[in-house]
Amino acid sequence: MSPDGHAGGAVATVRRVVVDEAGEGQRLDNFLIRLLKGVPKTHVYRVIRSGEVRVNKGRAAADTRLAIGDEVRVPPVRVAEPAADARPAPPREFPVLFEDEHLLAIDKPAGTAVHGGSGVSFGVIEQLRRARPQAKFLELVHRLDKETSGILLLAKKRSALTTLQQQFRIRETDKTYSALVIGHWPATLKVIDVALHKTLDAAGERHVRAVDADHEDGRRSISLVRIAQHFEHYTLLDVTIKTGRTHQIRVHLAHAGHPIVGDDKYGDFELNKQFARGEALAGARFGRMFLHAKRLAFDHPATGARIELLAPLPPECVKLIGSLSAPH
Repeated sequence: MSPDGHAGGAVATVRRVVVDEAGEGQRLDNFLIRLLKGVPKTHVYRVIRSGEVRVNKGRAAADTRLAIGDEVRVPPVRVAEPAADARPAPPREFPVLFEDEHLLAIDKPAGTAVHGGSGVSFGVIEQLRRARPQAKFLELVHRLDKETSGILLLAKKRSALTTLQQQFRIRETDKTYSALVIGHWPATLKVIDVALHKTLDAAGERHVRAVDADHEDGRRSISLVRIAQHFEHYTLLDVTIKTGRTHQIRVHLAHAGHPIVGDDKYGDFELNKQFARGEALAGARFGRMFLHAKRLAFDHPATGARIELLAPLPPECVKLIGSLSAPH
């Protein structure tokens, strides 16, 4: 038995983790529980109380709220060994939308996680690092949900990472998503200003719900919605987010009564099954969530020039749109 009460496993070194959008607003204890898979919660609270965990080089309590760009010092803890049959990440490149010596922007496919964890052995970042062994530095600037496709930004230098994450934190980026929702979206509903509350269940799974503006743990969240095209029973939307909360678009649209087609957490589960089996529309099988990061604008971290990236809708989304009926 090790001094920290764990039998077996590998001892990690001190890690310094920079908080991104997925961790924004999260309590420190929940952030660490999710980060340190296999470490008992009692031990997580013990290292927080001992002062071994630091946020921006200072002591922090379990209920400390994290912000994008915060640096969390994670002390060495014993975590479970990877399963003997765990597969190493296979090298893989992804469609490149922009690349220079400072940053890389790719078009991430749906169904691919951005990183390993939560039951996923590896994701985009692990695969890219394997595909680019010569890369001295490669880090995610932000995240996309596993089932969301579209523009994903990575930094090739630490200076670029910190500069870009600062832009995301102070909302100097401009992000627009395509979403196909169920029903006829009302033309008058252009702004969704609804607070969100994020929780973790015992398995570390994230759940987000809409709450009242004065909710103690709610965080103000704003989405701007534009109708791109009406169909008989569906609406294609362009959604621009002014805040970058976890699952923001998914929860906002579902809260408005128009969940995203294929959303397995906040959507219409029975209709999702019908789409996956090809029964919702004649001959149109659709087994993913229709949410695509189509546009991202930001200032280049070195030159300051404004960069605007566009990612076309994936073929399966284009095919589905083509099978929808025009409104009567």
